[in-house]
Amino acid sequence: MTNNEINVTATCIAALANQPNSEEKIKLLLTSLFASHPQKDNFNVEKNTESSVSSKLIFTQKEINQMPKIFKKEFRTDGCTAHVRKRKCGKNSYTYDIRYRKNGYDITVTNKNLERAKLLFVEKLKTAERISNSHANYKTLDTFASYYFEKFRKPKVAELTYKFDCMRYKNHIKPALGNKQLELITPSDCQDLINSLLKSGKGKTANEVYSLLSIIFKGAIAHRLVKDNPLSIVIKEKYESKHGKALTKEEELSLLNGYKGTPFETLFALVLYTGLRPNEYKTARIEDKFIVAINSKRKTKKVEYKRIPITKMLAPYLKNIDQPVFPSEDVMRDRFNKILPQHILYDLRTTFYTRCKECDIADAALKEFVGHSLGALGNAYTDLSAEYLLKEGEKFYYSY
Repeated sequence: MTNNEINVTATCIAALANQPNSEEKIKLLLTSLFASHPQKDNFNVEKNTESSVSSKLIFTQKEINQMPKIFKKEFRTDGCTAHVRKRKCGKNSYTYDIRYRKNGYDITVTNKNLERAKLLFVEKLKTAERISNSHANYKTLDTFASYYFEKFRKPKVAELTYKFDCMRYKNHIKPALGNKQLELITPSDCQDLINSLLKSGKGKTANEVYSLLSIIFKGAIAHRLVKDNPLSIVIKEKYESKHGKALTKEEELSLLNGYKGTPFETLFALVLYTGLRPNEYKTARIEDKFIVAINSKRKTKKVEYKRIPITKMLAPYLKNIDQPVFPSEDVMRDRFNKILPQHILYDLRTTFYTRCKECDIADAALKEFVGHSLGALGNAYTDLSAEYLLKEGEKFYYSY
């Protein structure tokens, strides 16, 4: 800058000092002046260093005019709010990283040419979206979990899975960690929660809570609310699922005879000879020669049905009914426990599966009956006919 230009600038600043909004006008003047006399690379580079950072990167008025409206005012007022880092990437070559982090935005571009990097940066501003305003709105675990469940978890998993996830969160995670700020939750906090469940003998619940917490924190990391998952060093015990225990044939008879002549005799016979899961009872209906019910264990959002033949064992109990009408699961469970307190209601499903094996029913048909997957390839290329399922169902017969 020449001495004459310096004198003119000083005169302008003195004149502006007495005007309204003088500070902003002086800033604009200086910004324009420095932009018209840029130094090489628009920032100072320390000699013999591999990288150096400028406090601010200068954009010309023309470049600012090309920015979206939301950024124009800020870049004009502050002069420049993006930072640039010069990195050595070879013996005599460098790259320029321009980064803007403010107001919920995180925008970065890299190029070997600074002017090209600036152009790319301005273009990127036009499509930039806030990474989220979650830093302000989702400070606690509960506020973020509520948002994450509704926006990301609910559309992804089956309705029943989502229902149980919400119950686990409400009953165990929220009371312990819900009011804590996300970034302040430590591995120790999470370990204490898992340990309390294990101490209460809730090994299965402890594993489910661990998995759900991990999912929540992975979501928080993706939203850049926290950097690390505190679950990464939490110790959890391996839980071995307890499989159901099949009823003996004598126990089957005692259950049916215990409600002989009542609607529960029919309902328990239907469950015993179809292997329905308790949460599938209310969806069961009679269609021609089959009991059809919604398969509750499909992970997709698509509703799928399974077909179980009305076998010789079941047919006598359905003679006088149009469609089965089940009470709540709790009522069924209570009635079952009165006769067989040493078992759980789900054991009726285990019994059906066991009897199918004993009757030598083909695996493909058995999986269709109980609603198990045939595998990705099997599901894609297998469509079992009604005739085949009925033929396999004829094998399902045994005496007491």
